[in-house]
Amino acid sequence: MNKTAMQEWLVKAWHNLATARLLYNADHYTDIIAVEIHYCCEKSLKAFLAYENKKIPKTHDLSDINELVSDRIDLKDYLDFLEQITKYHIVESYPTFERTMPTREEIKEVLDFAEYLFEKVCKILNVDKESLK
Repeated sequence: MNKTAMQEWLVKAWHNLATARLLYNADHYTDIIAVEIHYCCEKSLKAFLAYENKKIPKTHDLSDINELVSDRIDLKDYLDFLEQITKYHIVESYPTFERTMPTREEIKEVLDFAEYLFEKVCKILNVDKESLK
């Protein structure tokens, strides 16, 4: 087990989550918040792989990553969120002609999910989230 590597992934996930929350509270651009939410979820899930010294795939697809860690965390009730948040990585990271940004309501919903996911991962891995700040 590699607790150090796992904690490094969770520290970065915390940074993304805290940034997303800060930007949301400041009524910032939802496309930027969406990308931070994506990275929080991606890094939270990859923390399981780091802990187990498994190869960390170079993918941003949360559904694919979820399949790799489904023995550690059950997210079958949240697959729609994982798909939605994965789209943020592509759609919101790069300029797209005539796209609409996610609504604040949508961002609030996925931000709450990202926070839930981060806290659940910390609990499963027995990590005090305060130690990651």
